[in-house]
Amino acid sequence: MLKRGLFIVFCIYNHFVVAQQKDSLTIKNGIDNPSLLTTHHFGIFSSRINTNFKLAPPKKPVLTISSISGNSFHPLVEGYFPKDPRVREEQSKLIWYDRNFNFIDQEITPADYLNIVIDAVIKEFRLSINIPLSKKHELGVTLRSYLITKGKYPFSLFTGDETIEWFHSNIHGGEDPFGRRYYGLNQVNFRYFDRNGNALELNNNDFFIGGIELSHFYYPTFSTSKNIFINFGSHLGINTSKFNSSLDFGLSANVIKRISFKNNYEFNIGIGGNVLRKNLIDFKEVIDLGNNPFLATAEGNLEITKYTKKGNYNSLGINYQLQSRYNKKEERNYYRLLGNWEEINGGWHHGIATLYKAQSNWSFIYTYGRSNYILSLFFKEDFLVNNAPDFQTGLSLKIPVFK
Repeated sequence: MLKRGLFIVFCIYNHFVVAQQKDSLTIKNGIDNPSLLTTHHFGIFSSRINTNFKLAPPKKPVLTISSISGNSFHPLVEGYFPKDPRVREEQSKLIWYDRNFNFIDQEITPADYLNIVIDAVIKEFRLSINIPLSKKHELGVTLRSYLITKGKYPFSLFTGDETIEWFHSNIHGGEDPFGRRYYGLNQVNFRYFDRNGNALELNNNDFFIGGIELSHFYYPTFSTSKNIFINFGSHLGINTSKFNSSLDFGLSANVIKRISFKNNYEFNIGIGGNVLRKNLIDFKEVIDLGNNPFLATAEGNLEITKYTKKGNYNSLGINYQLQSRYNKKEERNYYRLLGNWEEINGGWHHGIATLYKAQSNWSFIYTYGRSNYILSLFFKEDFLVNNAPDFQTGLSLKIPVFK
């Protein structure tokens, strides 16, 4: 009789634990990435789109607080863009560093002109709230802001100039490969003169509100077959900085495959894409932040998750992001770039040249999740070494609210 009673108690307990663990698994909603957008010196003025790898709207409103830090460095470089088709044809026959276009004046040698120098640690702060509207619909509201800094210790431990150049000197890259030491560490030099004659300049400790973003996500019911989930998003961004007072609009689509394993392991695969129409409406004259009106992004994410006995979880993820170029690629066939190429080892041309290349980067993310909060940390590297930014870190805290 005692054995039978103990067996019944054990069965009830085991049923309760399993049910509790199954219920706890619902705290994880797909891939819980933080904001992985780069602190690109043009991108921070537009409302780029964060990929949504969630499986469904959250059960309760979720407040997200994010802090991101990225080191960007581009020595001064000038660019001339001939307007005469014959001159363009002549210059296109020469490799870019051997081009000999010599600007005299707009009558004799008509050309567009711009220059740029970027040296700063850019910090981004995001405050977001995601609100479930129904079982299929979700609304997201985000306020983003930026701080321009020198990147001194201890506030930029991993993204400061000293850390990056120590890494170059002692581990990989060689001594001062891009001229940071030559121009001086821990500097802010953030100036851009566009082809329309407008100037953008930011100084140390300058702070500004980048904009407000509204996102609507739709999660179709048919998407749950075979643990494949789909969502579609529409995005409206109101840019509020004095350099780019404008409205952006974009669309996104994302697919997530969830695979459950034994021993409380879970594997998620996410693939997403979006396109943003920058400056759909300009509220006043704005800086030319790239003459390509569209920014398209493709993104892939792999994540492995281990649930604890208490129902919490630890996740490791790898994210690859590819964003289209800021400027129209045909211009790179004939532009003339001028810079201090003899004074630094390399990359003197990146400030303009990388505007004509797709931006790609890898992010490595760790997430710890509980029922009352989700904490994510990541670091990002651009392996193509475009220095926009060179290295980026971030952390994000998500908290359910209005219980």
